[in-house]
Amino acid sequence: MIREDRIALNERFIHVFRKLEEQKKIVKNDRNGKGVGDLAEKVLGNRAYGHIIRAFLRGDNKRVIDYGQAKKFCDLFKVNESYLLRGEGEPFGMSLQDILQDTDNSPIFKGNILFTSKAAFAGSAVDVDQSEEHEYFSVPGLSGNGLVAFPIDGNSMEPVILDGDIVICRELVNLNEIRDNEIYAIKTDGSLWVKYVKKIKDGQGRIIKLNLISANNLEHDPFEIEVSQFTRLYKVRSRINQIQR
Repeated sequence: MIREDRIALNERFIHVFRKLEEQKKIVKNDRNGKGVGDLAEKVLGNRAYGHIIRAFLRGDNKRVIDYGQAKKFCDLFKVNESYLLRGEGEPFGMSLQDILQDTDNSPIFKGNILFTSKAAFAGSAVDVDQSEEHEYFSVPGLSGNGLVAFPIDGNSMEPVILDGDIVICRELVNLNEIRDNEIYAIKTDGSLWVKYVKKIKDGQGRIIKLNLISANNLEHDPFEIEVSQFTRLYKVRSRINQIQR
């Protein structure tokens, strides 16, 4: 059975495809680079797979586009990945490439959000050591201090957060701020996860454990962690599509 998120993804693909047809960027029977066969070659890897594209467009849920193919489609037509992959925003809008500037193969960040690697964030106090040597950037609508961003690796939160996406988060003052079934970055003893969280309390109402749940629950089982004095939670405030180099 095809998952509901994949069916929704395919419906958004059909919507964007129709928009591109209206803009004359796709012409179904064109033989000069804009036809369905040309699209199949670039997205599916074989010009002869035009019939698969047409199957996607029928919308009968027997055959639907997958996330990897959808990302190639976004790259090809400059479609907003947040819209196509997660249903956020508009089909044609700002992506990470519009926000970041690339010079000498190194991104330059300016703003209020501290960017670091996942490993550095997990293993150090980089979230509070905001010196001038760190890299920063800004995103419209996210103001204030204390925001930290790092890239995601792995598919455990697909389709909500994809491999290569950047998440932006802010630390909670205390664990009592946790809201069940929302997404947090959880840092403890050098480990870092990004998961849905549920609180587990003792008989006196104190949070003693956290149940960490993946969006991709077909491949990743939930698990529990003990809460200690070293446990830190960061509410995921936003996510940005991966940088394309």
